[in-house]
Amino acid sequence: MPNEKSIEMRLPSLDELFSSQEERDDAKLKRIYEIPLEEIDPFPDHPFRVQDDEDMMNLSESIRTNGVLTPATVRKKEDGRYEMLSGHRRYRACQLAGLDTLRCEVVDMNRDEATIFMVESNFQRTKILPSEKAFAYKMRLDAMKRLPGRPKRNSATVLQDYDGKTSRELLGEQVGESHEQVRKYIRLTELIPELLDMVDEGQIAMRPAVELSYIPKLAQGHIWECIEMEQCTPSHAQAKRMRQMSETGKLTPESIEVIMVEEKPNQKERIVLRGDRFNKLFPPDLPVSKREDYVAAAMEFYGRHRQRQRERDDAR
Repeated sequence: MPNEKSIEMRLPSLDELFSSQEERDDAKLKRIYEIPLEEIDPFPDHPFRVQDDEDMMNLSESIRTNGVLTPATVRKKEDGRYEMLSGHRRYRACQLAGLDTLRCEVVDMNRDEATIFMVESNFQRTKILPSEKAFAYKMRLDAMKRLPGRPKRNSATVLQDYDGKTSRELLGEQVGESHEQVRKYIRLTELIPELLDMVDEGQIAMRPAVELSYIPKLAQGHIWECIEMEQCTPSHAQAKRMRQMSETGKLTPESIEVIMVEEKPNQKERIVLRGDRFNKLFPPDLPVSKREDYVAAAMEFYGRHRQRQRERDDAR
């Protein structure tokens, strides 16, 4: 008996049967609306910061003058409100400009699709902090693992396979990073906020930060207190030793202090300036790596000023 092959036939939907071609074409167009700001909620645990800095003031002034040129992207929630996917800065700029609505494109996405879209759209920013990358990569990787067709088993060591690649490898290709670098960034989400802020400020490098992320948060707190007290930061070797001691149950506040106060070649005679008192004195666009040069130039200028002042006093 010959093999019988089933033939799938797609029947038109009711909408297709009882709507005109013009209506169907119109449905495919982008849906752009002016949506009241009070009806839009931020994306849950949005990993990208929105700051009222100089760039925000410029954006607000541009929107006040020209309006929102590029619509934000939102999705409709079950409760009738809207959830922001792309446009958190434009939303804030509209608030500062005194506007009541935001020009938005409304898209139909589920939670995981929305998460992936949110991360992709925000990576177009010119400056992204390590902490922003860390939480964005984690959110996107978790969403990728839940997509239809992905195996259920997920682990940090042996991730699920998809076309011969792991989720982390796929994410790395999409964001232009190696899968190992993606892993390191995601490890940063295990740091306490104080240490993560120091990574963002360039005071703790990536390698020691990753080592510290494996240490329990209580001990991380002791490390941060020691950093504050001794005005020093751990090298990669020191962070690695503290991680090893933590894994064997030997890391104590006393042992942390012993390790942290060791003299490091790159920290001899180093002065660390922290806190709002000094941060507000630096130009807002000055990279952290250039602050030492800025301080040196300022001290040289002040030294020349004092020298001229003494010469004037001697001439009187």
